[in-house]
Amino acid sequence: MTEIHKKPTVIISSLDAERLERLIDSLPSESFPGKGDLEAELDRADVVAPKDVPATVVTMNSTVRFEVDSSLEEFCLTLVYPKDLDGSGGKISILAPVGSALLGLSQGDEIEWPKPGGGMLRVRIKEVTYQPERSGEYHR
Repeated sequence: MTEIHKKPTVIISSLDAERLERLIDSLPSESFPGKGDLEAELDRADVVAPKDVPATVVTMNSTVRFEVDSSLEEFCLTLVYPKDLDGSGGKISILAPVGSALLGLSQGDEIEWPKPGGGMLRVRIKEVTYQPERSGEYHR
């Protein structure tokens, strides 16, 4: 029997889902390679009211602390809309393949992360250090 890798459950706030659908609709059809992946994540997500998003779920504008499996090295990134990207290196766009993969995941989930120069790393979400919904910020 083949082992089936079940994707983790994805939870997205209705506000994020609405904004992301508008963003996707505003982009030229072939403008970014991860468009299909982002649409697939939105299609399979459980969409809930912002106040009902669990505190440990990655939402838009959340800051996440990760741990690299092989080295136990940690790093933090904030998941943002493209307009909020800056040169700080501390942010990742929802339009990046890893960005769309992060949306809706929870603490403890693991994902594959592309390594600079090729190959993949297994990365675990250690903590959602900041989440707008948890802080009562629904209209960011």
